[in-house]
Amino acid sequence: MRIVATGLLVAMAALYVTARLLEPVHPAWGFVRAFAEAAMVGGLADWFAVTALFRHPLGLPIPHTAIIPRNKDRIGDSLAAFLRSNFLVPRIVARRMARLDVAGAIGRVLASPPREGPMRAGAGKLAVTLLESLGDERLGQLFKSATAQRLRSLDLAPLAGQLLTAAIAEGRHRPMINTAILWVGRTLDANEALFRKMIHDRAGSILRWTGLDETLSSKILDGIFRLLGDMAEDPDHPLRAKTEEGLTSLAERLQHDPELQARVAAWRDAALANPAVGAWLDGLWQSARAAMLRAARDPEAVAAGKFGEAMRQMGQSLQEDDRVRLAVNRFARRAAGGVVASYGDGIVRLVSETVRGWDARTVTGRLENAVGRDLQYIRINGTLVGGLVGLAIHVFDVLV
Repeated sequence: MRIVATGLLVAMAALYVTARLLEPVHPAWGFVRAFAEAAMVGGLADWFAVTALFRHPLGLPIPHTAIIPRNKDRIGDSLAAFLRSNFLVPRIVARRMARLDVAGAIGRVLASPPREGPMRAGAGKLAVTLLESLGDERLGQLFKSATAQRLRSLDLAPLAGQLLTAAIAEGRHRPMINTAILWVGRTLDANEALFRKMIHDRAGSILRWTGLDETLSSKILDGIFRLLGDMAEDPDHPLRAKTEEGLTSLAERLQHDPELQARVAAWRDAALANPAVGAWLDGLWQSARAAMLRAARDPEAVAAGKFGEAMRQMGQSLQEDDRVRLAVNRFARRAAGGVVASYGDGIVRLVSETVRGWDARTVTGRLENAVGRDLQYIRINGTLVGGLVGLAIHVFDVLV
């Protein structure tokens, strides 16, 4: 396209010379000369503008040229800021994730797993390498002995009750209640569209037809947010008092209720004394490791057995059970939002630092390869439009 645009400019120059020589022969050549002359001006101006984006025209250090190489760091920072402001925002990601059926996609893969493919083969090899590099049965024995020793040394019920009582006495439970209130509020806010949809789906046809379902949704959500706000601001709110009463009662029972203490201790001792639990702790790592190695080395055999059948049933449940699908999709949205909230700034820094790390020639070459064809069309259009404007001016001059 650069050759075409340059060739058109050269053709206009040749046409101008020809028309200039033949203009005394016939007045019509004056119109051709005017067209070619203005076309050269337009083509040269657009050539200068396009070239000035990426380099100095003709190598001359003209001010305000080579714009992209001189401003590549600022371009990288602007691109990173654009990504952070318009894409890497938890609420935006959650809204986008709401449109995706993650559970359905996982269910389809589990119900009908791919028989072959580079991703499956690569994942299997990677899993084998990682698993074989991990510890042997000594890690399982260490896990078993450490876990059992820790649990036997703890009188779980009184300890839990004392901790809860101390927290209540020192007011440390209030931040936990505040955190729980804030978490509920943020969860409602992040999933507002989902709650509105639920209310809309459960509203009667008359409410939906009249649009009152949206009003009902707003009233319900506003009421909940107002209640949460009142609870967060008022330490003496009745619901907070009820919550504190429940925590105090639980702490008291854990310390002084023999029946509750006995149940907790019996559960602990029975679990630790059971040989099956000891054997399970001892062989858990080895069994899991062996199963994962078999799955990675021979996925077809695993898929044909009970494990494969369980995976297929899980896949069908993810596709058919609305509650399970809703829970998985909600988790996916929260996880994606959490990743963005935790690592969004790191991703932005990666983009900015990567662009800063490129030399000017690399940035220029990549951008020019991406948009260069369209820029050459600008040169062609500038040549033709300039010629038409020059022809129009010449016609006006002749008529006047």
